Amino acid sequence: MSNHQVHIIGGGLAGSEAAWQLAQAGVRVRLSEMRGAGDMTPAHQTDGLAELVCSNSFRSDDADKNAVGLLHQEMRCLGSLIMAQAEPAKVPAGSALAVDRHVFSDGVTRALAQHPNVEIVRERIDALPAQGMTIVATGPLTAPALAHSVGQAAGMEHLAFFDAIAPVVHHDSIDMDKCWMANRWDKVGPGGGEGKDYINCPMTKDQYQAFVQGLLDGEKTQFKEWEANTPYFEGCMPIEVMASRGPETLRHGPMKPMGLDDPRTGRWPYAVVQLRQDNASGTLWNMVGFQTKLKHGAQVELFRTIPGLEKAEFARLGGLHRNTFIQSPKLLDPTLRLKSAPHIRFAGQMTGCEGYVESAAIGLLAGRFAVAELAGQPLTPPPADTAMGALLGHVTGNVETADYQPMNVNFGLFPPLVDVKKKSRKEAYTARARASFGEWMGNIA
Repeated sequence: MSNHQVHIIGGGLAGSEAAWQLAQAGVRVRLSEMRGAGDMTPAHQTDGLAELVCSNSFRSDDADKNAVGLLHQEMRCLGSLIMAQAEPAKVPAGSALAVDRHVFSDGVTRALAQHPNVEIVRERIDALPAQGMTIVATGPLTAPALAHSVGQAAGMEHLAFFDAIAPVVHHDSIDMDKCWMANRWDKVGPGGGEGKDYINCPMTKDQYQAFVQGLLDGEKTQFKEWEANTPYFEGCMPIEVMASRGPETLRHGPMKPMGLDDPRTGRWPYAVVQLRQDNASGTLWNMVGFQTKLKHGAQVELFRTIPGLEKAEFARLGGLHRNTFIQSPKLLDPTLRLKSAPHIRFAGQMTGCEGYVESAAIGLLAGRFAVAELAGQPLTPPPADTAMGALLGHVTGNVETADYQPMNVNFGLFPPLVDVKKKSRKEAYTARARASFGEWMGNIA
């Protein structure tokens, strides 16, 4: 293409989704991605677009009782590239939507590379453009120079938090004589199956207590001075930080045994470590909820004390990286434009949403808002009682900015229901959301 109408900086989930929405509407897009131009982030391993750097799960796909499942449904209705490419990349994960991360990234990259309205340029952008419609979707690992430029444009220092990466294990190194396959409560996923999608490693009380002590005693990554006061995101807490909050914390978190009957005893173990399939062939499995900042040697030594993982071989060990986001409620208007420079929109995790699907959803909205602005027909944001509207409200709404933190979509972001019993509240939220979303879709069609 000889020119473009919108410049997107960042080829993660949000940038890829924004590019797709614009291109499908006939808008010419320049998509700048620094990976592939000699640059790499501390967490990425490839130059593929929409690479998943932490978990391979998009979480629950239940649109009737779960807010993120509802978000999946709304995005599908809006022609989401991310949701479309998740489908052929699916791997078994019970009621969750999990993908083979390489198949998924390859699909997104191929779709955008083949689109006549998209030009993918491998380049690092060090400063916000002074003019021209721009969407910044550089994610939580924004390069320092661009992050500094964002801070200058916003008139304030950007904020940051830590995010951690879970280890991935080779399946053929797991001792299945000590583990078993099951979903919690034997729940079958939306794609059917036997309800046996997770590998479960059982622990006795003594094994669990020794493991927790090992987490507390293990050698940790030392923070640099400028990182020392950066807070963690509560939804992605390193496992050793959870352990420090009390000896039983993990048994009520990622190591909870409830709903998992050990076939050898017919009872729940004292604690359980779960692994979820990470690729389509089933050769790689990730340790669910085991993001960590333990040093690599300490990880191998400790994780091999888990029953079934005594000879585990790791395709990837856990890690820690510094994530960047802005005080969006203070800085952005309702259509994600930077108030001090309205030719610039922000999308994805940099806005303070958390999670793959949430990032893509905000990218989708940024793209659609840009399409409408170019057409001179402003787009009314989705209603606050829809999943997309609730998430957008968190990012741009009237929330307290002093302690603004990243947030996953959840029913707590929705306007409260009146006179609805707790037992049926989730279904009531989703029913109300579907009605509002359908009406909104009818008005924008």
